[in-house]
Amino acid sequence: MNLSTRCQIGLDFFEFLNETNRASINDRIQLRDIYNAEFRSRNAGSKDPNFGSVLYALKLCNKVTRRREKITFNPTVRNLYLDQWETPRTRQPQPVHNGVAGPETIQAFSSAEEAETGVRARRKLASLLINKLKVDRTEFISDKHGISITCDQPFENGKLVLRVENTYEYEVRLSVTNTGTQLVYFTFYTPLHWLKCLNMVDEHRVTKQNPLAIKPGDRYEVRAYFRCDLVGFYPATLAFEFKLDLQPSSNVFHIVRFIEAHCITSLGLELAPVAPYKPRSLPAWTAEPECQIVDGQRPEGYSVLQLQNVVELKQYRIPAYMNQLINVLKKCPFISERRKAVLQSPLSWEKYTEKFQLLLYLEELQMEVDIRRYNIPNDDKAFAVLKRDPSNRKLLILEVPGVSENRPSVLRGDALLVYPQGEKGVKYRGYVHSVQLDSVRLGFASELLDRFVEGMKFNVEFTINRLTVRLQHRAAELAFASGLGSVLFPAAAPPLACHPPVLPHLRLFDPKLERNPEQYQAVQHIVAGSSRPAPYLVFGPPGTGKTVTLVEAIKQIEKTNASCHILACAPSNSAADLLCTKILDHVDEHKVYRMYASSREPKFVPNRLKTCSNLVGECYVFPPKDKLMEYRIMVTTLLTAGRLVSGGIPAEHFTHIFVDEAGHAVETECLVPLAGLLDPVSGQLVVAGDPKQLGPILRSPFALKYGMEVSLLERLMNDFPLYQKDEGVFNNAFVTKLLRNYRSHPAILKIPNELFYDGELQACADEYSRNFYCKWEDLPKKDFPVIFNGVNGVDEREASSPSFFNVAEVEVLMGYVKNLLQSQGKKGLARMEPGDIGIIAPYRKQVQKIRKGLEKVGKELKKDLVNLKVGSVEEFQGQERRVIMVSTVRSSSDYVEIDKKFNLGFVKNEKRFNVAVTRAKALLIVVGNPRVLNTDTTWARFIQYCKDEGGHKNLTQTEEEPDIIARLAAICISITVQDETAESGVQQLLDPEWRNDI
Repeated sequence: MNLSTRCQIGLDFFEFLNETNRASINDRIQLRDIYNAEFRSRNAGSKDPNFGSVLYALKLCNKVTRRREKITFNPTVRNLYLDQWETPRTRQPQPVHNGVAGPETIQAFSSAEEAETGVRARRKLASLLINKLKVDRTEFISDKHGISITCDQPFENGKLVLRVENTYEYEVRLSVTNTGTQLVYFTFYTPLHWLKCLNMVDEHRVTKQNPLAIKPGDRYEVRAYFRCDLVGFYPATLAFEFKLDLQPSSNVFHIVRFIEAHCITSLGLELAPVAPYKPRSLPAWTAEPECQIVDGQRPEGYSVLQLQNVVELKQYRIPAYMNQLINVLKKCPFISERRKAVLQSPLSWEKYTEKFQLLLYLEELQMEVDIRRYNIPNDDKAFAVLKRDPSNRKLLILEVPGVSENRPSVLRGDALLVYPQGEKGVKYRGYVHSVQLDSVRLGFASELLDRFVEGMKFNVEFTINRLTVRLQHRAAELAFASGLGSVLFPAAAPPLACHPPVLPHLRLFDPKLERNPEQYQAVQHIVAGSSRPAPYLVFGPPGTGKTVTLVEAIKQIEKTNASCHILACAPSNSAADLLCTKILDHVDEHKVYRMYASSREPKFVPNRLKTCSNLVGECYVFPPKDKLMEYRIMVTTLLTAGRLVSGGIPAEHFTHIFVDEAGHAVETECLVPLAGLLDPVSGQLVVAGDPKQLGPILRSPFALKYGMEVSLLERLMNDFPLYQKDEGVFNNAFVTKLLRNYRSHPAILKIPNELFYDGELQACADEYSRNFYCKWEDLPKKDFPVIFNGVNGVDEREASSPSFFNVAEVEVLMGYVKNLLQSQGKKGLARMEPGDIGIIAPYRKQVQKIRKGLEKVGKELKKDLVNLKVGSVEEFQGQERRVIMVSTVRSSSDYVEIDKKFNLGFVKNEKRFNVAVTRAKALLIVVGNPRVLNTDTTWARFIQYCKDEGGHKNLTQTEEEPDIIARLAAICISITVQDETAESGVQQLLDPEWRNDI
C-alpha cells in the first residue's frame, strides 16, 4: 500500500477519534490499541495496515509529531476535522435575521452517538448525491412523498441566492412540511461540503439516532445561520434525508436545496452586472452585392515622399481558396488537404514562404470578422450621428468610444465607410485626419458633405489596415528570394565558430555594464561578430537590461567600425523611441535618424527626438535614398522598415540589424527589416527578447494552432542547438543569457526564477528601493513583500459582453489601494503616488470594473488616481511599477478549459503568469480563488510558496476531499455555453487592443 493511502487511513483514524470524543489522546500504546480493536477491521472483508506502518506514513507526510511515546496530530489536521459540520458546545450560534441578532439561543448537538453522521458518512453521502445530481438534478430538488422544503424567500430551481450586504450575517429559516397523507420520518440533514461560515441547527436535534416523525400537515423548522467576515461568494448544497418507516432495510429519499450567499459591500453592489448576460451574435458573413464607393478626402500635407518606391508592394488579396481551406481545417471531408499538410508540418526553409503566407491569410480573415464588433449599429448603439468640425467645415466628427485605447485602432490616413441608414448601393469612404480622445475627424467627398445635415443617422463600417499584412507577405517572399536560409535556419556552427573569436577589450559608455560580466561579454561578441552568419541572441529575463545591452553594442560598433551602418528596430513606437533616446546619450545627433510612419500622431513624438527624425512641423518627410544612406544609425519600428525596402536601399548597405523586444512580434514582422536589407553573408543580425514572456496577440485560432504565435526568437532557441545549453552552459559565441535582475525584490523573483530561468537569476535591484514596503502594516509577514489573498468570488458576465469580471476581487483590491495610499509616509514607508501602483487583470471587463472602483476610491480619498494604470498583461509587458496587484478573476473550474483552449487568462498560461508577477519592484499582491488556481501547477507552486513563507491571507483549507472541485462545480452557478459566433475567442473574452504601431 503506497504512502499516501496509508496517510489517508491515518487521517480517517484521527477523524474516528474525534467522532468518539477521543481526539485528545496522545499516548502511542493507547492509540495503537484503539486502532487495532475498534478501527482496523471496521470494514467487513478488509483489514487496514498495522498501526506502525500508518504512523510512519503520517510522520513522513508531516501530519503528526512524535516525541518518544507521545503522538500529536499537527494543527492543520486538527483544524480540518474538529469543526467541519458541528458547532462546539462552547460556541453557541446567535440567530440573526437580515443582520439583526435575535434573543433566542439554540444549542448545537454534538456527541459520540453521532459517529454515523461524521465526516466520512457525510463524504459518502456527498459523493453519492453529487454524482446523481449530475445525472438528474430535477429528481433531487423535487418534493417527494408529500415532503416539501421551503423558506420565506422562494427557491428557484432549488436554489436561493442571498446578497448579504456589509454585515455579512444572515439567517435562513427552512420549513420542512408534510403535505401528504402519511407519516414521514426526518432522519438527517447536512451540507454536502464544509463551509466554515455556515451553521445549521434545529430544535429537536435530528440525527439518524434521533429521527423526527413529521405527521401529515406538520411543519418543522431548520435554521441555517450564515456568518462571514470576508467578501466573496459562498455556495452550499444542503441535503435532507427522510424515511417512510424506521426499519433498517427501508429505503431513504433525499431532497436537495442550494444556497448561494454573496457577501458584498456597497461598492460591490455598484459593480454588479448591469443586465443578465446575453451572448452577442454576429451575423454570418455574406458577400454584399456590388455597391459604389465614393472616395473621400485624404489628409493633405501629412507626408512628403521624396524616397521613390523601387520594390513593389503587392496587394496580396486573400485568395478564394482560403474559405475552402478553413473548411478543411474544420475537418470537412472530400476536399484537397495539400495546404493543410503545409500548415501541419514543421516550419521548413522549403515551405517557409507558403506556410507564413497561409498563416497571414488566416489571421487577416479573422481580423476582418473581429473588427465587425465595432460596426454600427450594434448591441450598444442603434446608429451613429456625425457632427461638423467647428474648426474645419470640410471635416465630420465621429464619436468612437474606445479609440483612445485602440479598441479599435484608428490611425491618421485610415479609412472608414459610412452610409445613411435606410440607403443602399452607395457607401462613403472617410479618411482619418486626426484622432482625438474618443472621436475621429474624417474627410469625405463633397457628395456627402453637400447633403449632410445635423442629426442624420448613419451606419458605420470599420476596416483593418492591410498595409501591415501586405508588408509581412512581401517579407515572407523576399526572405526566400534573398537567401536568408543561413540566418533563419542556422543548423550548425560555421567553421570559424570552432575557434573562439578574439574578443575586443572595450571601454563601455555605460560603466555599470563593465561590472556585469554577462552584459559585457554580450557586447564583446556582438562587436566581434562571433555568430555570423547566424543571428546573435540576447536572452534577457525580466529586468535584466536587454535594451541597454543592445544600445551599448550599437554605440561600440559605431565607435569602432568606420564603415558600419546600423538599423535598430522594435515592434512598437515606444520601444523604438527608447532605443533612439538611449543611443543619443553618446552618439552625435547628426549620425542618428528616427524614421516614423506617416500615421504616427505628431503629438506622440518625444521632443528629444524631433530634431533627428523625419517629422518636420506637422508633416513627415521621407528623404531620398542617397540621403538616408548617409546616416550611421537608423531607428524604426519593424513595419516602418518596410519603407526602406520599398525605397530600394541595397542589401549590403546595413552592416548590422538589431531587433529589440523580438519576443513580442510574429516572425513575419521581424522579417520586414531583414528581407531585402540584410546580406546573409556579410550582415550581422542581433535579436533580443525573452521567449518566456508573452508573444504577440493573434486572433485566428488556426494561426495559433499552427505556430504563428512562436516568435523568431523563441523558434531559434527551441529548434537549434546553437542556442541551447550544452552540459548546462550556453555557447556565448551565439547567445548570452542575462542573469542580473535590476528591478525586483528577491521574494518577488523567487518563483519565476525557479520555474522559468533555471534558478540562475540574481537579485541586484537597489536594496533601498526594493525594500520600500517590507515593513508595511498590511503584510502578513514583515520583510516578505508578496501577498496571495484568497478570494471566493464568482466570475460573471453582463449584457452582451462575453468578457469576465469578478466583483469580490475588485472589492479586495480597492481595500489594498486605500491602505497603501493612506499609509504612505507612516512608519518609515516611502512616499507613494498613484502612478507607483499598477493593477493587472486578464479580461477587459475586469479592467473596466477596477477603473470604476478606483473612481469611487479616488473620491473617498480626495485623490486623482488617473495615473494608477490598470490594464491587461499585454499592456504591462516591458513595464514596471513599485507595486503591482494582480486580479486573476477565475473562480469557476468550468471556464478554465476555455482559457486553455484560447490561451487566455492566467490559469493554464505560464507566460502570462510570468509577465504579470515580474512587473513589481517592491510589492506584489495577487488576489484569486486558490481552489481554481491550484488546478494549475504554476499557480499551485506560487500559492504554496506564499503559504510556506507566511505571505498569504484567507487561504481555504487545501487538504479537503479530492473531489471538492467537482462538488463546487455542481453547486455553483450553472454554466451556459455561449452561442458559437465567427468572432474569435481572443476578441470575445480579452477584447485586446488592436495593433496601432506602424
